[in-house]
Amino acid sequence: MPRASSADCLWSHKSAFPYHLLLWVGEKRTVKTLLRFFRSFGPERSKLLRFICSDMWKPYLKVIAKKASQAVHVLDRYHVIAKMNKAIDEVRAHEAREMAKDGFEPVLKKTRWLLLKRPENLTEHQDTKLAELLQYNLKSMRSYLLKEEFQFFWEYLSPYWAGQFLDKWCTKTMRSKIEPMKAIAKTLRKHRALLLNWFRARGQVSTGAVEGFNNKAKLTTRNAYGFKTYHAAEIALYHALGALPGPKMTHRFF
Repeated sequence: MPRASSADCLWSHKSAFPYHLLLWVGEKRTVKTLLRFFRSFGPERSKLLRFICSDMWKPYLKVIAKKASQAVHVLDRYHVIAKMNKAIDEVRAHEAREMAKDGFEPVLKKTRWLLLKRPENLTEHQDTKLAELLQYNLKSMRSYLLKEEFQFFWEYLSPYWAGQFLDKWCTKTMRSKIEPMKAIAKTLRKHRALLLNWFRARGQVSTGAVEGFNNKAKLTTRNAYGFKTYHAAEIALYHALGALPGPKMTHRFF
Protein backbone atom coordinates (compact mmCIF):
# COMPACT_ATOMS: atom_id res chain seq x y z
CA MET A 1 0.00 0.00 0.00
CA PRO A 2 2.41 2.66 -1.15
CA ARG A 3 1.89 6.37 -0.90
CA ALA A 4 1.70 8.76 -3.81
CA SER A 5 1.71 12.44 -2.89
CA SER A 6 -1.51 13.29 -1.01
CA ALA A 7 -3.30 10.16 -2.20
CA ASP A 8 -2.98 6.58 -1.02
CA CYS A 9 -2.73 4.02 -3.79
CA LEU A 10 -3.40 0.34 -3.29
CA TRP A 11 -2.26 -2.10 -5.90
CA SER A 12 -2.22 -5.78 -6.70
CA HIS A 13 0.30 -7.92 -8.53
CA LYS A 14 -1.08 -10.65 -10.79
CA SER A 15 1.33 -13.19 -12.21
CA ALA A 16 -0.72 -13.36 -15.41
CA PHE A 17 0.17 -9.73 -16.19
CA PRO A 18 3.60 -8.14 -16.63
CA TYR A 19 2.65 -5.12 -14.51
CA HIS A 20 1.20 -4.07 -11.19
CA LEU A 21 -2.40 -2.98 -11.17
CA LEU A 22 -3.76 0.02 -9.29
CA LEU A 23 -6.89 -1.02 -7.39
CA TRP A 24 -7.96 2.05 -5.46
CA VAL A 25 -7.02 5.64 -4.67
CA GLY A 26 -7.99 7.50 -1.50
CA GLU A 27 -7.45 11.06 -0.37
CA LYS A 28 -5.45 11.67 2.84
CA ARG A 29 -3.60 9.11 4.95
CA THR A 30 -6.15 8.39 7.65
CA VAL A 31 -7.92 5.44 9.25
CA LYS A 32 -11.19 6.42 7.56
CA THR A 33 -9.53 6.46 4.13
CA LEU A 34 -8.18 2.92 4.45
CA LEU A 35 -11.43 1.65 5.94
CA ARG A 36 -13.22 2.91 2.82
CA PHE A 37 -10.92 0.73 0.71
CA PHE A 38 -11.66 -2.40 2.73
CA ARG A 39 -15.41 -1.70 2.54
CA SER A 40 -15.21 -1.37 -1.25
CA PHE A 41 -12.92 -4.40 -1.51
CA GLY A 42 -15.35 -6.50 0.53
CA PRO A 43 -14.82 -8.82 3.52
CA GLU A 44 -14.62 -11.98 1.41
CA ARG A 45 -11.80 -10.75 -0.78
CA SER A 46 -10.08 -9.15 2.22
CA LYS A 47 -9.89 -12.57 3.87
CA LEU A 48 -8.11 -13.93 0.79
CA LEU A 49 -5.25 -11.44 1.05
CA ARG A 50 -1.99 -13.32 1.68
CA PHE A 51 0.58 -10.52 1.78
CA ILE A 52 0.40 -6.80 2.46
CA CYS A 53 3.29 -4.35 2.16
CA SER A 54 3.11 -0.89 3.75
CA ASP A 55 5.20 1.69 5.54
CA MET A 56 5.07 2.27 9.31
CA TRP A 57 2.25 4.83 9.19
CA LYS A 58 0.12 4.14 12.27
CA PRO A 59 -3.31 4.24 10.53
CA TYR A 60 -2.09 1.56 8.09
CA LEU A 61 -0.92 -0.74 10.87
CA LYS A 62 -4.12 -0.29 12.84
CA VAL A 63 -6.57 -0.92 9.99
CA ILE A 64 -4.61 -3.78 8.40
CA ALA A 65 -4.39 -5.60 11.75
CA LYS A 66 -8.17 -5.30 12.07
CA LYS A 67 -9.31 -6.00 8.51
CA ALA A 68 -6.66 -8.42 7.19
CA SER A 69 -5.05 -10.03 10.22
CA GLN A 70 -4.50 -13.30 8.34
CA ALA A 71 -2.17 -11.66 5.80
CA VAL A 72 1.59 -11.52 6.30
CA HIS A 73 2.20 -7.80 6.81
CA VAL A 74 5.59 -6.73 5.42
CA LEU A 75 7.23 -3.36 6.02
CA ASP A 76 8.60 -1.64 2.95
CA ARG A 77 12.39 -2.07 3.04
CA TYR A 78 13.00 1.18 1.18
CA HIS A 79 10.86 3.10 3.67
CA VAL A 80 13.03 1.82 6.54
CA ILE A 81 16.22 2.93 4.78
CA ALA A 82 14.61 6.28 3.91
CA LYS A 83 13.94 6.92 7.60
CA MET A 84 17.58 6.13 8.40
CA ASN A 85 18.76 8.47 5.65
CA LYS A 86 16.57 11.23 7.06
CA ALA A 87 18.10 10.69 10.52
CA ILE A 88 21.65 10.77 9.09
CA ASP A 89 20.89 13.98 7.20
CA GLU A 90 19.60 15.54 10.42
CA VAL A 91 22.77 14.53 12.28
CA ARG A 92 25.02 15.83 9.47
CA ALA A 93 23.23 19.19 9.20
CA HIS A 94 23.34 19.79 12.96
CA GLU A 95 26.97 18.74 13.25
CA ALA A 96 28.02 20.90 10.30
CA ARG A 97 26.39 23.95 11.93
CA GLU A 98 28.10 23.22 15.24
CA MET A 99 31.52 22.85 13.57
CA ALA A 100 31.08 26.12 11.67
CA LYS A 101 30.04 27.92 14.88
CA ASP A 102 33.09 26.58 16.74
CA GLY A 103 35.47 27.53 13.93
CA PHE A 104 36.44 24.03 12.81
CA GLU A 105 37.29 23.09 9.25
CA PRO A 106 34.03 22.51 7.29
CA VAL A 107 34.80 18.89 6.39
CA LEU A 108 31.09 18.04 6.14
CA LYS A 109 30.40 20.69 3.51
CA LYS A 110 28.82 19.22 0.35
CA THR A 111 28.72 15.69 1.79
CA ARG A 112 24.97 15.17 1.96
CA TRP A 113 24.57 12.77 -0.97
CA LEU A 114 27.89 11.14 -0.20
CA LEU A 115 26.40 9.85 3.09
CA LEU A 116 23.01 8.95 1.64
CA LYS A 117 24.12 6.98 -1.43
CA ARG A 118 25.03 3.32 -1.35
CA PRO A 119 28.84 2.75 -1.45
CA GLU A 120 28.65 0.98 -4.82
CA ASN A 121 26.96 4.05 -6.35
CA LEU A 122 29.62 6.56 -5.27
CA THR A 123 31.75 8.29 -7.86
CA GLU A 124 35.54 8.00 -7.64
CA HIS A 125 35.76 11.48 -6.11
CA GLN A 126 33.02 10.70 -3.56
CA ASP A 127 34.71 7.41 -2.66
CA THR A 128 37.96 9.26 -1.90
CA LYS A 129 36.13 11.91 0.12
CA LEU A 130 34.33 9.24 2.14
CA ALA A 131 37.62 7.53 2.98
CA GLU A 132 38.92 10.86 4.28
CA LEU A 133 35.82 11.50 6.38
CA LEU A 134 35.98 8.06 7.98
CA GLN A 135 39.20 9.15 9.68
CA TYR A 136 37.19 11.60 11.81
CA ASN A 137 35.24 10.51 14.87
CA LEU A 138 32.14 12.44 13.84
CA LYS A 139 28.56 11.60 14.76
CA SER A 140 27.68 11.84 11.07
CA MET A 141 30.18 9.14 10.19
CA ARG A 142 29.14 6.91 13.10
CA SER A 143 25.53 7.25 11.93
CA TYR A 144 26.57 6.37 8.37
CA LEU A 145 28.41 3.26 9.56
CA LEU A 146 25.39 2.17 11.61
CA LYS A 147 23.19 2.47 8.51
CA GLU A 148 25.62 0.47 6.39
CA GLU A 149 25.90 -2.18 9.09
CA PHE A 150 22.10 -2.52 9.12
CA GLN A 151 22.17 -3.52 5.43
CA PHE A 152 23.33 -6.98 6.58
CA PHE A 153 19.89 -7.46 8.14
CA TRP A 154 18.30 -8.03 4.72
CA GLU A 155 20.80 -10.76 3.80
CA TYR A 156 19.70 -13.23 6.49
CA LEU A 157 17.67 -16.30 5.55
CA SER A 158 16.30 -17.18 8.98
CA PRO A 159 13.87 -14.84 10.80
CA TYR A 160 15.36 -16.03 14.10
CA TRP A 161 18.93 -14.98 13.28
CA ALA A 162 17.71 -11.80 11.60
CA GLY A 163 15.93 -11.00 14.86
CA GLN A 164 19.13 -11.60 16.83
CA PHE A 165 21.01 -9.23 14.53
CA LEU A 166 18.25 -6.61 14.82
CA ASP A 167 18.30 -6.74 18.62
CA LYS A 168 22.08 -6.33 18.76
CA TRP A 169 22.01 -3.49 16.23
CA CYS A 170 19.33 -1.64 18.18
CA THR A 171 21.26 -2.06 21.45
CA LYS A 172 24.45 -0.76 19.81
CA THR A 173 22.59 2.19 18.30
CA MET A 174 20.94 3.11 21.60
CA ARG A 175 24.42 3.27 23.17
CA SER A 176 25.70 5.57 20.42
CA LYS A 177 24.15 8.66 22.11
CA ILE A 178 23.12 9.94 18.67
CA GLU A 179 19.51 10.99 19.24
CA PRO A 180 18.12 10.74 15.66
CA MET A 181 19.61 7.24 15.29
CA LYS A 182 18.32 6.25 18.74
CA ALA A 183 14.84 7.26 17.58
CA ILE A 184 15.25 4.93 14.58
CA ALA A 185 16.29 2.06 16.88
CA LYS A 186 13.23 2.63 19.08
CA THR A 187 10.97 2.56 16.01
CA LEU A 188 12.51 -0.67 14.70
CA ARG A 189 12.17 -2.33 18.09
CA LYS A 190 8.51 -1.33 18.17
CA HIS A 191 7.92 -2.89 14.74
CA ARG A 192 10.20 -5.90 15.20
CA ALA A 193 7.57 -8.52 14.29
CA LEU A 194 6.61 -6.73 11.07
CA LEU A 195 10.26 -6.35 10.08
CA LEU A 196 10.83 -10.09 10.49
CA ASN A 197 7.80 -10.77 8.27
CA TRP A 198 10.04 -9.62 5.42
CA PHE A 199 11.84 -12.97 5.65
CA ARG A 200 8.62 -14.97 5.91
CA ALA A 201 7.42 -13.35 2.68
CA ARG A 202 10.74 -13.74 0.84
CA GLY A 203 10.09 -14.68 -2.79
CA GLN A 204 6.41 -13.77 -2.48
CA VAL A 205 6.57 -9.98 -2.17
CA SER A 206 9.10 -7.84 -4.03
CA THR A 207 9.85 -4.60 -2.19
CA GLY A 208 11.64 -3.47 -5.33
CA ALA A 209 8.31 -3.71 -7.13
CA VAL A 210 6.71 -1.64 -4.36
CA GLU A 211 9.32 1.09 -4.80
CA GLY A 212 8.94 0.97 -8.58
CA PHE A 213 5.18 1.41 -8.31
CA ASN A 214 5.68 4.30 -5.87
CA ASN A 215 7.95 6.02 -8.37
CA LYS A 216 5.40 5.60 -11.16
CA ALA A 217 2.66 7.03 -8.94
CA LYS A 218 4.82 10.04 -8.02
CA LEU A 219 5.68 10.63 -11.68
CA THR A 220 1.99 10.52 -12.61
CA THR A 221 1.05 13.05 -9.92
CA ARG A 222 3.86 15.36 -11.05
CA ASN A 223 2.67 15.14 -14.65
CA ALA A 224 -0.86 15.99 -13.45
CA TYR A 225 0.38 19.01 -11.47
CA GLY A 226 -1.62 21.46 -13.59
CA PHE A 227 -4.93 19.88 -12.52
CA LYS A 228 -6.39 21.76 -9.56
CA THR A 229 -8.63 19.10 -8.00
CA TYR A 230 -8.05 15.78 -6.29
CA HIS A 231 -10.61 14.16 -8.62
CA ALA A 232 -8.48 15.06 -11.67
CA ALA A 233 -5.36 13.57 -10.06
CA GLU A 234 -7.36 10.46 -9.17
CA ILE A 235 -8.41 9.98 -12.80
CA ALA A 236 -4.82 10.46 -13.95
CA LEU A 237 -3.61 7.76 -11.53
CA TYR A 238 -6.30 5.29 -12.57
CA HIS A 239 -5.59 5.76 -16.27
CA ALA A 240 -1.81 5.61 -15.89
CA LEU A 241 -1.59 2.72 -13.41
CA GLY A 242 -4.96 1.00 -13.41
CA ALA A 243 -4.84 -0.34 -16.98
CA LEU A 244 -8.24 1.20 -17.75
CA PRO A 245 -9.53 0.62 -21.31
CA GLY A 246 -9.09 3.56 -23.64
CA PRO A 247 -11.93 5.11 -25.66
CA LYS A 248 -12.97 3.38 -28.88
CA MET A 249 -11.71 5.13 -31.97
CA THR A 250 -12.80 4.98 -35.58
CA HIS A 251 -9.26 4.46 -36.86
CA ARG A 252 -6.26 2.61 -35.51
CA PHE A 253 -2.98 4.50 -35.86
CA PHE A 254 -0.59 1.63 -35.02
